[in-house]
Amino acid sequence: MLGVDIGSSSIKIVQVDRGDSFHLTTYGMVDIGDPISSQTTDEEVHKLADLLKNLMEKAQVTTKNCIMSLPNSAVFTSVIDMPKMGDKEMESAMQFEAKKYVPLPFSEVTLSWTIISENDDGASLKVLLIAVPNQIRDIYIKLFQLAGLNLEIIEIEALSLIRSLVVDKEKNDVIIDIGAKVTGLNFVRHGTLQLTRNLSIGGDTITDRIAQALNLSVPRAEQFKRDFGLQGTDFLPEAVKPVLSVIKTEVAQIIGIYSANNVNTDRIVLVGGGAQLPGILEYFQNELSVKTVLGNSLAQVNYDDAVKPIISRYALHLTIAVGLAIREET
Repeated sequence: MLGVDIGSSSIKIVQVDRGDSFHLTTYGMVDIGDPISSQTTDEEVHKLADLLKNLMEKAQVTTKNCIMSLPNSAVFTSVIDMPKMGDKEMESAMQFEAKKYVPLPFSEVTLSWTIISENDDGASLKVLLIAVPNQIRDIYIKLFQLAGLNLEIIEIEALSLIRSLVVDKEKNDVIIDIGAKVTGLNFVRHGTLQLTRNLSIGGDTITDRIAQALNLSVPRAEQFKRDFGLQGTDFLPEAVKPVLSVIKTEVAQIIGIYSANNVNTDRIVLVGGGAQLPGILEYFQNELSVKTVLGNSLAQVNYDDAVKPIISRYALHLTIAVGLAIREET
């Protein structure tokens, strides 16, 4: 199976073979100009399809069967509590509930929902509600058709992250996915998504702040960020910390919500390109007093030792694509 993650700044692909275990066959990543949006033109869709085809060719992908994720920023998602009821009653109830969470007319979105767990009280369920704008959905479907792929499943990023990162289902985690332009926050209780939020800041925001503070070009500021992060000169952290502080405040609120309901947070797991910022682990651990680790997206995948030095540099970028590729139910 091929997992395809089209993010705000790059396309990531991961192919795995399935036997007694998952074995990494190939992977790849390519930068894109702008993220897909409702304003994406037909010409831009064709260019993205060509990029994806070229990436698959260079990575020597051998399957046409793929699973893709929709960026959290492109869909409306909510995890809501619902009383137990029959399928027909649930369908009607979810249509009613969706009006509270989806700011678009129902004629412009595709609604779906799935029961993700039974609550501790035994009388209610936790349900994941997803609304995808039809315009966005159609763009992605066309892109994959142009790339010659058989798109079998579309899912949200949060579920892919959980699948690749959460091995110990007894723990409660906050997964922070710091992308180029968007940061996703996900609270995961015993392997089940409880809450998901998005912040319109990311690695590019940090780079821009450094460029402004030090009067540098964006490429030079990006290099400063990668080299020094929070561990360099005195003035660099002061440019970086305000962005991280926004993320920290949101995470603290999430942790507080669950703590008030006697649900502890065992770990904070950082992934995405922004998680490579030097000193970021220590920052979150010190500020939030919660064990903070880098996510291991390859924990459930076998791969040849020869590729370890290379793939270790990109593992934090590939987390969603890996989670898609190892999805077993189709």
